[in-house]
Formats: sequence, C-alpha cells, structure tokens
Amino acid sequence: VGPVYSGAARDAELLASAFRSSLELATEHALRTIAFPAISCGIYGYPLDEAAQVSRAVVHERAWSVDEIRFVLFSEATLVAWTRAFDHAT
Repeated sequence: VGPVYSGAARDAELLASAFRSSLELATEHALRTIAFPAISCGIYGYPLDEAAQVSRAVVHERAWSVDEIRFVLFSEATLVAWTRAFDHAT
C-alpha cells in the first residue's frame, strides 16, 4: 500500500518504499515479471508526475532480478506522466 499524499518531504520516500518492497518480494519469490498500477495516485491523491518520477527512480536504482517490470496505467494522463518520466530516464 502506498502513502496518502500530504505534500510532506517523506511522501516520496514512502512511495519509493512501496515500489521497492514489491520488487524485493518479487526477487525473494523468484518471480520473473511484476506489474504495478500508479500506486497512491487515485484516492490517495499522489500527483502523477511526482509518482512517475519516484517509480522511475526505484526501477533504475539497481538491477532487479525480475525480467520484466510493467506499469498498468488506466488513464491517458497517467500514461503521459509515466512516459515522460521514463523517456527522460536515459
């Protein structure tokens, strides 16, 4: 579960922890693929662009043992935010 967005500096750390913990569990259970929604971006109010940047940072912080990390995004605005974040990651 991701954090409820409050605008505090710790929000990004908590959101990163949600993504990171999921990837660590996938590694622990030898999963080859994992799919994420836009964690905390619905009713928890996390801004899309900020959440996309956090997810990108966690995905790129190390070589995870999973073969595929997917983001399953349910709106055009969410897709645009994640595309922007990951396009600027290289």
